[in-house]
Amino acid sequence: MEVAGPWTEVFGGSERTDVSDGAEALTLAPLVDDSPSVRRSQPILITSNRGKRVESFSSSVPSIIPNPFPELCSPSKSPTLISSLPPTSSAKHLLKVYGEDRHSRSVWVSPGATAREVCHTLVQTAHCSDQENWALLELHPTLGLERCLEDHEVVLEVQATWSLKGDTRLVFCKNYAKYEFFRKPVLFFPESMISDSADVSKGMTSSELIQNLLRSGTCPEIQGFLQVKESSRKSWKKVYFFLRRSGLYCSTKGSSKEPRHLQYVADLEDLNVYTVVNSRKLYGAPADFTFCIKVSASSRPQDLKILCAESEQTRTCWTSAFRLFKYGKQLQCNYQLSKSSPRILEGKNQTEGKSKSEDSLVAMDFSGKTGGRVIQNPTEAENAEREEGQAWRVRMEGGGGGSDAAIHRSQPWFHGGVSRKEAQRLIEKQGLVDGMFLVRDSQQHAQCFVLSLCFQLKTKHYLMIPFEDGGRKYFTMDDGLTLFIDLLQLVEFHQINRGILPVCLKHPCVCVAL
Repeated sequence: MEVAGPWTEVFGGSERTDVSDGAEALTLAPLVDDSPSVRRSQPILITSNRGKRVESFSSSVPSIIPNPFPELCSPSKSPTLISSLPPTSSAKHLLKVYGEDRHSRSVWVSPGATAREVCHTLVQTAHCSDQENWALLELHPTLGLERCLEDHEVVLEVQATWSLKGDTRLVFCKNYAKYEFFRKPVLFFPESMISDSADVSKGMTSSELIQNLLRSGTCPEIQGFLQVKESSRKSWKKVYFFLRRSGLYCSTKGSSKEPRHLQYVADLEDLNVYTVVNSRKLYGAPADFTFCIKVSASSRPQDLKILCAESEQTRTCWTSAFRLFKYGKQLQCNYQLSKSSPRILEGKNQTEGKSKSEDSLVAMDFSGKTGGRVIQNPTEAENAEREEGQAWRVRMEGGGGGSDAAIHRSQPWFHGGVSRKEAQRLIEKQGLVDGMFLVRDSQQHAQCFVLSLCFQLKTKHYLMIPFEDGGRKYFTMDDGLTLFIDLLQLVEFHQINRGILPVCLKHPCVCVAL
């Protein structure tokens, strides 16, 4: 700004300088009002080369400039304001988790939040009816890989290893088999696959494997043939593998354990083990019992080591051994914490309550006049169970005997028209434990249904057909020997009575919605 001619200085702190053309230029200092009611929304930069007047001005400015328009800003704890602030070490992060219905929910988690803590938050947020057997599943759809995060793993650290261009996500689901090898080690670790690496001739039972590992940290050897996919080819090769605490090895000469024949494959500390979904289509696997070992920081297909077992039991043995050898006593701590986790008593699933007390049930006879008696004879107990099943045929005549034929469609264990293969995948995803079940529509028989049930790491399928008796429609699984007015009654009966099934129905395979 240039001023020609005479002028009067009205701005305190102004300075006059000469310019080259003889005119005088006026440099204006900031206008300061001594009134305390005026508030500034922007801080003023005070430089060190200002004069004494400016220094006296800076001392009068408050250190924190109040916001002149607080009503236009978000609340102090809103996500909008939080995202605009610089991150701190204790700031929470927004984590996106998917349900099995493919809908997602975002939750705020701390940087050190474990998978167990995130599951607890999701249980509370989604108002789940129980707090047990929940898990976070790490899913790589393009690669066909999935694994259950361990309860102690820090979720954000796991997420930091993912590729930014990938489609990896977390899925909130049930997993009943996470610690099943602690309960039934014989089922998970066949003795033919266990050996003592120090003494080849010495055998070891499944229970001794886990006890020695948890008590002293000593590990036996898991050994056996696996089909391995060669990285540069589409073909598969049968190789003898050894899993030790020091890592995974393979033999270059049959099943020889001599050091000169052992080839180092991978270190347990740097890898995770995944199950492979749809392995025949994606990788040309010779069987469906495929798993993968992958370095944590790599998602490239060429870095994957794809292995295929001959049975589900063999695959489960290898994947469980990888977890046990890598984490050891930490898994036992996780197991103990899972048993002592708080439970929601209101609205607790009836199935769960019955399954927990199943071992304490005894057969009773109430036919006498003096009250009930405990049936000691096993044959008599079986006859009593059969008679109880026959008693379900007796129905109330009149208005109370009717039932909604479609009542099963509102039950969490009913999965509609899913295929046989999809039913097996759902059960496998939530844990191959005895008593896991779901009900679905039959794709081969009209107006029929199928009960898919897991027993000894295998999924069996039982046809439920409509049956007419006395002009009324029932459902049966044993050619009319035991009749049920609807599928809900059939399921409730087999939650208590085994009937023709190898095990009672215990854990419904549910679709978790967020």
